[in-house]
Parts: sequence; C-alpha cells; structure tokens
Amino acid sequence: MEIIVSVKGLTKTYASGVQALKPVDLEIRKGEILALLGPNGAGKTTLIGIICGIVNPSSGTVTVDGHDIIRDFRKTRALIGLVPQELATEAFESVWSVVSYSRGLFGKAPNPAHIEKVLKSLSLWDKRTAKIMTLSGGMKRRVLIAKALSHEPRILFLDEPTAGVDVELRKDMWQVVRELRASGVTIILTTHYIEEAEEMADRIGVMNKGEIILIEDKDVLMHKLGRKQLTVHLAQKLKAVPAALKTWGPELTGEGRILTYTLDPDGDRGAASALLRKLDELNIAYTDFSTSQKSLEEIFVGLVQEPA
Repeated sequence: MEIIVSVKGLTKTYASGVQALKPVDLEIRKGEILALLGPNGAGKTTLIGIICGIVNPSSGTVTVDGHDIIRDFRKTRALIGLVPQELATEAFESVWSVVSYSRGLFGKAPNPAHIEKVLKSLSLWDKRTAKIMTLSGGMKRRVLIAKALSHEPRILFLDEPTAGVDVELRKDMWQVVRELRASGVTIILTTHYIEEAEEMADRIGVMNKGEIILIEDKDVLMHKLGRKQLTVHLAQKLKAVPAALKTWGPELTGEGRILTYTLDPDGDRGAASALLRKLDELNIAYTDFSTSQKSLEEIFVGLVQEPA
C-alpha cells in the first residue's frame, strides 16, 4: 500500500529538558484511518504538531507525499488539514467568513460551492451567518473541522475531535469521517473514546512515554491480543481441576464453581466444544457457559500499564 506520511528517527526534547518524543518511526498509508491511542503526555500531540509543521523536531525526518516537511514546508502544509484540541477561534466573525478565510491562508482561490458543501456536511449551513461566540462547544468543534477541510487537504489530523461533543453530534461527525475516507482522504486521529477507535480505525497505534509501543491492523491486533475466553459455571464445587482437563489448562476460580479456559487464537477452533464434551463425559454438570473477548480498551490499558 502507498505510504503518504513517513516518519523516521523523530525526536523532540523541549528547552526544559522534557523528552516528549523518543526516536519514533511511523508509516501512514494512503487512504487509511489510523487511530493513535495513549495516556496524557504520551507524545501524541507533539508527534502531530511536528508532522503538521507547527512544532520543530529535535532530530529525525518526516516526509509527506514524498516532500520533506522542512525543505518543502508550503507543499506539505497545503496537503494537511489539522483539527486541534483547543476550541480557540475568531469569536466575532461568522462561520462562513472564518472557514472561507482559512481556505485563503493556503493560497486557494475562493470556492463558495466547496465551502457550502463542507458546512452542509457538518450540519453548519444553518449557522453560516452566526458569530462564533454564539455557538455551543460542539458546534465550535465542527467549525474547526470545517476550517481544516476548507483547502481540500489529502491528509486530515483530528486531535481529540469529539472532546466535549454530545453523543448525537459525535455520531454525525464520525459519519463525516467515513465519507472523507471514502473520498480518498487519509485520516489520523487521537481519541480518548477507545470504542470509537475500535469502530472506525483501520489500524491502531499505541503511544506511551514518547514512543510508539505498538502499531497494528485493528483486526490483527484484536486477533492476537483480544484474548477470547470460555467461562463455565459449575453446578457443584470442585476442589481442583481434574487431571483429565489439564490438557486445556483451565483456571478454577469462584471458590471452585467457575472454570475459565483461554482460547488460543491460532489454535483449534473446536477446543472449547471439546472441553464442554469432556465435562459431560466426566459427569461434571454446569449451569451455564459463555464466551467473551478482550476489548480494545482492555488491550490498551494492559499495554500502557506494563513496566517500560
């Protein structure tokens, strides 16, 4: 797959001595949605700031569509739209003028039809003449997205785009994201709403302490780390796991009344059924059983809590 953003050996150490980024290597594929997850202070915003040309790196290189972000600043910046976390914008200007002005900053000729399309897609058309100061926090967030899309970028960075946005508006915004990806826009987002990353992203990257500790296709990640378990509620208490069951290596908990078996994602898919059949053969009665899979949130928490 074609790489549209390439990051190699990128570091950032601030004047205070804080190392925000350790050497980071990252390749972003054209047309994908990449979700970057990580706790506060992990380095996500610094990484995005460097790629977008608003933070100077300490070392390393970044290319956007083959152009170096420092040597070819104007070319690379014109390819990128950025939706920052902060809601600050021109309080006394109208929505239409703010978004139109943002397009002009990138040297783009006026295009009222495009601005209208963007505002309508974000449910801002009815607010086009309203002053920014009169809008709700969720609507201001939408204006930031409209500004980022005003110059028709090929890459869109969304830094916590749904922070402070109600559930209904959030769903509308994610529909916009889907439509943008369908039109060929590459999207990189950071979010604290892990369920959104699980639903939307093609790939998941996890950052912690200035490093990318994992990056993987979402489906592959869920397969490898999304541990699936069979939980069997026994009718009678067991003192220990019977020898005949030790092939499966189940764990006995709940004061001897719960048997838990972790399925090997690359193993025999019929192993769980075989275990249940073995319980029947051994006349070990059970009242209920269920299967569950580790969520992306549980995977994320486990990764960032592991000792460095």
